[in-house]
Amino acid sequence: MKQYLLLAGTVFLGGLLAIAAMSIPSFKTVTAQDKPLTPRNQPGTDTTIYSPKLHGLYDGKFRLSCGRTYVVGSLSDKEGWEHIDNAGQNSHLVNGTVEIDVDEIKNTGKFVAKLQLPEGLFELTLDKFHEGVPCQDGGVASMIFEHGDSGCGNTIWPKTLLYIAGWGTGSATLDGKPLYTDYQAHFMVTQGIRDRKTLKVNYPVVARKDIDGKPTMAGQVNPAAMQCDFWIRSPKGNNKNNPPREDFMHFYSTEVTWK
Repeated sequence: MKQYLLLAGTVFLGGLLAIAAMSIPSFKTVTAQDKPLTPRNQPGTDTTIYSPKLHGLYDGKFRLSCGRTYVVGSLSDKEGWEHIDNAGQNSHLVNGTVEIDVDEIKNTGKFVAKLQLPEGLFELTLDKFHEGVPCQDGGVASMIFEHGDSGCGNTIWPKTLLYIAGWGTGSATLDGKPLYTDYQAHFMVTQGIRDRKTLKVNYPVVARKDIDGKPTMAGQVNPAAMQCDFWIRSPKGNNKNNPPREDFMHFYSTEVTWK
């Protein structure tokens, strides 16, 4: 009887070991080709996001409309003007449309703003995209950080996530007549840089520090809001103006519609 019990116990134990062995995953050397897709980590931020190019369904096509658009200053401002307006005191609401239709993968498409300014119908077209620095990713880029201490762009504005942006050469007309030809132009759809009510850019917050206790220009935007900024500027400079350009027309929209 004891022999039968011993034999039965041995068979039962052997069965358990076989089942356990089946559940143990096999291990192999992981090569670069086998590595899984991982989130992008950009220097200067602890936020990790998946690059659009890591998404299998990503088609690179962005179609948006921007509304409630403001012009900073005017076309008729005399030398010495300030056309950044982080204080939100020199922005004027204008009528018109802003349309974005670009392919981020191919760096093609078009940005068109048609705005009724006091001086006449202003139309800005940006359809020749090219990068000035590597972070601009060929001229049209999506889901990158710019400004502040991101290491991409200037520090006029705080670090913000750019949902879609374009850089390149644009032209503008006024009442159908050429105004600016082959000027530098840029648009960007970002997190909320300006206060919803005052339009002020609350930046920089000098006392703000990162998780390591170091001063930082990050985190000074409102992720619950979205806006579209765009400008066109002359290659020629003028240090009497802000920004220091002979011509610089700056606009921003506080409403964004995705299509």
